[in-house]
Amino acid sequence: MSSDPSRPATAGMHDPQRRQLLQAAGLGAGALLLGAAPWTAQATTARPLLATRSGRVRGVTEDGVHVFRGVRYGADTAPVRFQAPRAPQPWRGVLDATAYGASTPQRGNDGPGSEDCLFLNVWTPGLRDGRKRPVLFYIHGGGFDSGSGSDALYDGGRLCRRGDVVVITVNHRLNAFGYLYLGQFGDPAYAQSGNAGQLDLVLALQWVRDHAAEFGGDAGNVTVFGQSGGGAKIATLMAMPAAKGLFHRAWTMSGQQVTAAGPRAATQRARLFAETLGIDPAAPDAIARLRALPPEKLLEGTAARDFSRIENTRLYFGPVMDGDVLPRHPFFPDAPAQSAAIPMVIGNTRDETRAFLGGDPKNFALSWAELPGRLEAQQYVDIRADLVVAEYRRLYPHYTPSEVFFAATTAGRSWRGAVEELEARARQPSTAAPTWAYQLDWGSPLDDGKFRAFHTLDIPLVFDNIAQPGSRTGDGAQAQAVADAMSGALLAFARSGDPNHAGLPGWEPYALARRQTMLFDAPSSLADDPRGAERAFWRQAPFVQRGTL
Repeated sequence: MSSDPSRPATAGMHDPQRRQLLQAAGLGAGALLLGAAPWTAQATTARPLLATRSGRVRGVTEDGVHVFRGVRYGADTAPVRFQAPRAPQPWRGVLDATAYGASTPQRGNDGPGSEDCLFLNVWTPGLRDGRKRPVLFYIHGGGFDSGSGSDALYDGGRLCRRGDVVVITVNHRLNAFGYLYLGQFGDPAYAQSGNAGQLDLVLALQWVRDHAAEFGGDAGNVTVFGQSGGGAKIATLMAMPAAKGLFHRAWTMSGQQVTAAGPRAATQRARLFAETLGIDPAAPDAIARLRALPPEKLLEGTAARDFSRIENTRLYFGPVMDGDVLPRHPFFPDAPAQSAAIPMVIGNTRDETRAFLGGDPKNFALSWAELPGRLEAQQYVDIRADLVVAEYRRLYPHYTPSEVFFAATTAGRSWRGAVEELEARARQPSTAAPTWAYQLDWGSPLDDGKFRAFHTLDIPLVFDNIAQPGSRTGDGAQAQAVADAMSGALLAFARSGDPNHAGLPGWEPYALARRQTMLFDAPSSLADDPRGAERAFWRQAPFVQRGTL
């Protein structure tokens, strides 16, 4: 995803999409420490010990919170490349857990990474104290292609101190290492290869279940939350039998997975991948040859041009409806019954694509004559661009061409999937757990406010980390007020399954009759069917999830 503006931006410290956004704003990455040494909190001399089933690790205590970075939850994946992960081998002695573990192999600034990447990070106020704290398990963004759980914005210390909870972030396999579908290459041992990265997350959640008492958490109260690709991975987990019972609440941020890749499309991409690397996919030794390649060579194959118009630069990798690990599409034709009892929050930001498309100054100075062509190149839904322009000019006569461009691309891309999931959840039986919808309307005041409520802006707000390196919220009173509202809602949701708290107006669950949505702003408000006219307009074309075909 490092160079494809059509892909969701990762939330990682070295996220190329965010780097492009900062450069577009006239800020070098180093100015915000994005390229500097990793951030470290002020630590005390205490060295807490965590006993895992595989061995002991020693962390550090930071401002009263015990922190363990780079804790191994799975073995090196190189020996089982393209297959399900394995539990770690036991070790003797005490390993150091004060530095983040390696990310998965990937292109861009979070790379090159390593196949020995199954590590997680734990922040907890207490160890072995009998307290059953809610566990917050965060899955990073970057689509299914890039990123890691080691970004400074994901530091769980403030959530721990604010809500007496446990926070965990995780690394897992991505791109071809986690989602290359070889199920139709002739070897049944690789039937699950298209979802290996999802199985890593299952293994990590099993680790959380098995060690909850050790780190002062409640194995029966685990909230998964994630942004962009992290939200999509959560939606996928909700339809995976292997993940059933491992988490009890779900909070997704600008990340949906209505449908997965079909096995035919996934196989077509696998063949293209192999051919790019000079391997005949029909050869009986094709898998063996792929397994023998060094990681950096495999990454070269990910640069192949995808056959889909939407994925018009890089090869798409994502979960596969393989009839095994993922026996159905995550949210099509309905919401998965196995997760009906899980309360869920589904959110998005009001101006998502200002993150993806705001790096090109031309997009902020479009003319009406230029707009249709630019829109045609960037919208996902197949509707005549001139009709889109006409509708938005009717709905918002005060909008400039650039405002129409960003609003229409946002509505036709990530927001559309959120609506699909909300509607699917709302159609479940009345006995199902409730679903809440939110939209972040508050925009960043930096760069004269030109990026508004862009994709990834909600990450530092939900983590209450607006002062961390990489945050684009600023540190003003409004930013902190929105962070209080959003992080407070997450903590309330993790504790009770209901995001309401004293700092918000009443937040009602989403229902089709009114489509209640919390608009996080300064101040926040509850609205019925915000942007309803836009929603109705886009319904004239079917929704097709990226990578499905």
